[in-house]
Amino acid sequence: MVGWAIAVHGGAGVDPNLPTDRQEQAKLLLTRCLNLGISALRSSASAIDVVELVVRELETDPIFNSGRGSALTEKGTVEMEASIMDGPGRKCGAVSGLTTVKNPVSLARLVMDKSPHSYLAFSGAENFAKQMGVERMENDYFITEDNVGMLKQAKEANSILFDYRIPSTGYESCGVGVESPITMNGLPISVYAPETVGCVVVDSQGRCAAATSTGGLMNKKVGRIGDSPLIGAGTYACDVCGVSCTGEGEAIIRGTVAREVAAVMEYKGLGLQAAVDFVIKERLDDGKAGVIAVSEKGEVAYGFNCVGMFRGCATEDGFMEVGIWE
Repeated sequence: MVGWAIAVHGGAGVDPNLPTDRQEQAKLLLTRCLNLGISALRSSASAIDVVELVVRELETDPIFNSGRGSALTEKGTVEMEASIMDGPGRKCGAVSGLTTVKNPVSLARLVMDKSPHSYLAFSGAENFAKQMGVERMENDYFITEDNVGMLKQAKEANSILFDYRIPSTGYESCGVGVESPITMNGLPISVYAPETVGCVVVDSQGRCAAATSTGGLMNKKVGRIGDSPLIGAGTYACDVCGVSCTGEGEAIIRGTVAREVAAVMEYKGLGLQAAVDFVIKERLDDGKAGVIAVSEKGEVAYGFNCVGMFRGCATEDGFMEVGIWE
């Protein structure tokens, strides 16, 4: 028996001028999701059930970039993706290109539990959702007024807004403009929307699990797939730890960041926080990202190399923290 631990995130890379009310809304949601997970863990729920439960809650609330409130493609549509992984046996499921599924993380869970595959995408994933009878919505359900405005701004902008959810009025002081836009694979992107959501849990049996969900980048090309659904990149869980990543997807993919945390624990003998710190420093090249993680020993850790990360964590011994900045 070990003490349980849980961590959640709502994305890394936050505008330092983000309005106070937006910060408070985010922290209230993170706190609500932590308490939801804590209640389930106290009721002896398994780690895999808790990560799905918490990420479903994050997907349903439009504050962060997943499910309802997802970032929009260049054509103004939503293409969502998610993954989930159960440490015992390293079972996993992932989905991409979803346009109608209300809770992508639960479809990823069904891919893991009810299909012979690990990953389904686009029309195949949508057809599987129909077969499984999951709740589906029209694409308009996922699109918010704020995101429509920010897509327009993204198409017109020559600078970056690190947090794309800027109020429709008064945003002039909120965006972080830079002379040289962020690049991905050496190419500039117009607006970077990193508010992926994720959850990692270790339960009282020492079982680790992780789940990640996102709408991707604002103004992304149709068909773009990021790190969130990729096992070993945005999500990973094994007997040693559970990890969820957020930030610049292409850098996270290249660095296989989530798996690297587990690898340096296994092969270098690093502790959880040391492993997270090592990977953030050594495996992202010039990329910006954040990581949350739990270990089989009941530890919780996080790290990021950007301006901030929406995150919260708690352990069975009473520790609880919700924050954005360093």
